[in-house]
Amino acid sequence: VALGWQMYDLTGSAWDLGLVGLAQFLPALLLALPAGHTIDRHDRRRVLALVLALQAVVAAALAIASGADGLGRGGLLAVSVGLGALRAFQMPASQALLPQLGPFERLPQALALSATALQGAIIGGPALGGALYALAPALLAAVSGATAASGVVGSSAIPQAGAALVYAVCALGFALALAAVLRLQPRPVTGLREPMSISSLAAGLRFIAERPVVLGAVSLDLFAVLLGGATALLPIFARDILLTGPVGLGLLRAAPAVGALAMSLLLARWPVQRRSGAWLLGAVAVYGVTMVGFGLSRQLGWSMALLALSGAADMVSVVIRQSLVQLATPDAMRGRVSAVNGVFIGASNQLGEFESGATAALFGPVASVVVGGIGTVAVVLVWARWFPALARHDRLVRSGDDEGARV
Repeated sequence: VALGWQMYDLTGSAWDLGLVGLAQFLPALLLALPAGHTIDRHDRRRVLALVLALQAVVAAALAIASGADGLGRGGLLAVSVGLGALRAFQMPASQALLPQLGPFERLPQALALSATALQGAIIGGPALGGALYALAPALLAAVSGATAASGVVGSSAIPQAGAALVYAVCALGFALALAAVLRLQPRPVTGLREPMSISSLAAGLRFIAERPVVLGAVSLDLFAVLLGGATALLPIFARDILLTGPVGLGLLRAAPAVGALAMSLLLARWPVQRRSGAWLLGAVAVYGVTMVGFGLSRQLGWSMALLALSGAADMVSVVIRQSLVQLATPDAMRGRVSAVNGVFIGASNQLGEFESGATAALFGPVASVVVGGIGTVAVVLVWARWFPALARHDRLVRSGDDEGARV
């Protein structure tokens, strides 16, 4: 929230706004395989703790620089690159660490609870960040014993003051997360002994490619999100199709996260026990159908309901897919496999937004979403035929061979 808004305040350029996202995505993509190797070679708790500590330092430095009005376009882009590099390590480290914290038979429920926290942050984080950004000048004026109208806080300082407060809160959040991680007592695993090489970096790719269930689950998500995503088009639907304003856009953006949050709570209480492959394929098919319905809807209420249902269906697929991948992966390879999985997820999200925007420009937003939803259902039918082992997969139980995966 703060990086994007601060950049737009400083430059007023949509191009620079896009560069902020690109500057965070490219380092995460380029460093994914080395990050996975590092996570498998070293203590994962320490790797995650180091990443959180560095993120806290970066956020604190941003707060200080913003408060001193010392950040410009180049500085924000440089910080975005650094944050992207750190995120290349954060997600696979946390995913690889999670199975070490409890019994494997409870892993699907643990993943659902983790998703609950994530969805709560997705819902509340942007709103809190925006509120802090907007209220910072008034808070600063109150603390200094003046009002915004008195001239103590000039209008030119408002963007920097808002950003400084948000970054300070982020630094505190990273520090609290660091303290929590340092208290963890994960089950010890034997680390990777092999030095970094092309072979060791590619081991995660080979592992996924050689296992039809894992490959089918990961690639299904890639193509489903690539074809069926509609997030990038929500401003068009809000303004031009549903004829609502910024408030309506906010409701549309929040709806999938609300549905996902509700479903994650249900899955934490009642996890999928049998026919996990059929549940996965069915959830992705439901996601595609809801996208078709959303594309055809002309009422805000129906659109919100369909997006909430899409978020719930997506959460089912996310929890089952992550469970399949984690339970099939040996401890010694979790970092590299999680890193490759993260590349699939990141690429599908970024390319999906580009695909939906491009097809909307050519054929219109409604056709883009409807055809994308139909394409998602078609992918499910094709994947059920191409990956019969995935379609027949039953229980979510551990199948990784720790002793056979030291590469």
